[in-house]
Amino acid sequence: MARAGGYTNAGTVEFLVDAHYDFYFLEVNTRLQVEHPVTEQVTGLDLVKLQIAIAAGHRLPFAWETITPRGHAMEVRLYAEDPENNFFPSPGKILSQHQPSGPGIRVDEGVYEGWTVPMDYDPLLSKLIAWGNSREETIARLRRALEEYSITGIKTNTALFRRILAEPDFLKAEIHTKWLDQLLQRPHPAARDDANGADAAALRLQSGKRRTTAQIR
Repeated sequence: MARAGGYTNAGTVEFLVDAHYDFYFLEVNTRLQVEHPVTEQVTGLDLVKLQIAIAAGHRLPFAWETITPRGHAMEVRLYAEDPENNFFPSPGKILSQHQPSGPGIRVDEGVYEGWTVPMDYDPLLSKLIAWGNSREETIARLRRALEEYSITGIKTNTALFRRILAEPDFLKAEIHTKWLDQLLQRPHPAARDDANGADAAALRLQSGKRRTTAQIR
């Protein structure tokens, strides 16, 4: 597809894959995507560095056939939004923040304690990525990291991620495009607040007019 369009740069071709491994084309994004750390974690490549090198006229220093994915990676987007209020943005001043760490954990962020989340832009706070040798290990690491993550002063939806990562259907990878809608319609225990009374995260999934914010791959 890239050759047919004469495209030379970083880009992503997206598909849905069903239980029979049939692929259904969705779209092409001719740019570096927000979930690129997932690809970086399983390939060991620095996509940002490679994109800059290509823009400078260099060729890739490897053949794509030589790339061997390793392990499993999963990313969640941490947003300033309120899942209990139809995922409305939650602007405000960040009073405190604690980022997780540990084996296989990566955090890409651009906010800090004392910064004010504005109303004018996408309320993305940071991206939390976990890598493991298997999907099960990756989920375990991501769950632990979400337990460590805390932020105060704004509403967030870390609790939603914690809930999703504990769901039996998600653990068995038995999910579909309407799964999140159905999950949100089911009653659930009151979300556990962080120690300071704030939650944080986001799942970017398209669901009708609702834009939950998560990307789990």
